[in-house]
Amino acid sequence: MTVGPRGISRDEIRDLVHEYYVQPYGTRKEWLASQPVTEWTFRKWRRMIQEGDLDRNLIPREHGNMARTNGEWSAFERARAKEIAQHQSDVEQLKSRVRELEGTNEALGKAIGLLHGLSVPEPDTAPTNDPKSSSKPRTSSSGT
Repeated sequence: MTVGPRGISRDEIRDLVHEYYVQPYGTRKEWLASQPVTEWTFRKWRRMIQEGDLDRNLIPREHGNMARTNGEWSAFERARAKEIAQHQSDVEQLKSRVRELEGTNEALGKAIGLLHGLSVPEPDTAPTNDPKSSSKPRTSSSGT
């Protein structure tokens, strides 16, 4: 992140310009007076964001009809603010779903642990020392 004039970062400048356009009609001048920059500096930043390149400190030349009006920028920024609010709402919903699923996962893990505890195999029977033959016993009638 590069830093602009007066120790304000480029992202802070973008946020400041965005806040300016979201201000209700008729309150922008007072809002701008309460900010830590002069009106001239703010206008320069606004032009760099709208038509130039803030990251390289480039301001375009006047080019007449291609420039957007303040009303168009205000509408754009209001739509952007609405989109950001929707995005934040979606993020909060997803976070709550993740918490819910983590709780379910933890409960399932505990249940599986309890089932393993209940299904411990019985101790084996004592082994016998004599291996028993599976064949039938012989009779002594064969003469041997």
